[in-house]
Amino acid sequence: MLTLLSSMLLLLSPNLALADCADLSNFTSWVRQDNHTIVFYMENIPLARLNIPYCEILPSSTIRLITFYVCDLDEIIIDDKTCTVMTVEVLY
Repeated sequence: MLTLLSSMLLLLSPNLALADCADLSNFTSWVRQDNHTIVFYMENIPLARLNIPYCEILPSSTIRLITFYVCDLDEIIIDDKTCTVMTVEVLY
């Protein structure tokens, strides 16, 4: 009974962090915000901001998506190196 009650409280908690995901299948460009953050755009509409703390993103970097639907802790390829996306912030 205690386990059930604890589980219900966790599910109903407003502070529970859920992973964000973004559909980037229509992205046309990306812009580097800093060494670890990029924003994907469709034309001039921002789609999502990705934070990638363990890979350096340069203005000349090449970015490749492994899948078009990207969530927190998924991977993308930056300059031929597989990098973990720490957070995805949906902007649309």
